[in-house]
Amino acid sequence: MKGFLLRRAATVPLTLLGVSLLVFAATELVPGDVARTILGREASQASVTALREQLGLDRPWIQRYADWLGGFLTGDWGESYTLGVPVHDLVLDRLGHSLLLAGVAFALLAPVAVGLGLWAGVRHDRAADRVISVGGLAFGAVPEFVTGVILLVVFAVKLRWFPSGAQAPEGSGPLIVLWHLALPALSLVLLCTGYVARHVRAGTVASVESPYARAAELRGLTRGQVVRRHVLRNSTVPAASALGVQLQFLLGGLVSVELLFTYPGIGALLLQAAVDKDLPVLQAAALVLGLLYMVIVLGADVAYRLLDPRVRLGAVTS
Repeated sequence: MKGFLLRRAATVPLTLLGVSLLVFAATELVPGDVARTILGREASQASVTALREQLGLDRPWIQRYADWLGGFLTGDWGESYTLGVPVHDLVLDRLGHSLLLAGVAFALLAPVAVGLGLWAGVRHDRAADRVISVGGLAFGAVPEFVTGVILLVVFAVKLRWFPSGAQAPEGSGPLIVLWHLALPALSLVLLCTGYVARHVRAGTVASVESPYARAAELRGLTRGQVVRRHVLRNSTVPAASALGVQLQFLLGGLVSVELLFTYPGIGALLLQAAVDKDLPVLQAAALVLGLLYMVIVLGADVAYRLLDPRVRLGAVTS
């Protein structure tokens, strides 16, 4: 395991360089003139040219990329073109909001999806299995903003059980914060549950029908004992990768949910920065998300190796 972590850590700088190049290139391809967008259509060409020189947009791209990457690594992320605030504080503040929402959704998703997948796998080809499988596919096919609208109409407008906005008032306690995050988190859980449950179900079916599980039942163990001692661990192995994929989505795919529930997260910030052509914010937010994806992938790989002894054995003998 130590060697695996060292090998993966050695690839981080090169991966970071590649991600930074992709992020910078993508923001360079954003259509429109940044200076013209900031000043407006009525601004003179001389004013636009002067602003481009002031922002350094007239310099060669390789020089601007080197300055941007160096500033990012040293913590100097510049200022927002449109808001006039430090990008570092803005991005990290919005990231904190998104991490909170994603964490609440993930805390609901993991036990629900794993539990449903395990239940369906143990009872495969029965009514419970069909209901869980069809329900997961149905909810997974509905976009999260559609589910969110339905939840808003039913539980916020009609029943008034939950607030329509996800942002709790400043200084609110943990329960009030969770109350505000309940509907957006539930819309994300409904979307992601089917994907994770299918992976867990497939692993459970393979474990239940394996020779060692059947041999355990022949030795007199009940189905519940077999599931707890032999099936459960093997069924959670595919869940590690599936949950890692969904956690990446929860962090970077929150745009529609954040806009729908007026939540100040990093997804909404990315969209607004792209619309306003606020390049420092757009570049910093995209690169921060890229770094988080790398951490999530590494964590999922570590969890997979810890859960599956065969992978650890292969790593030792290779």
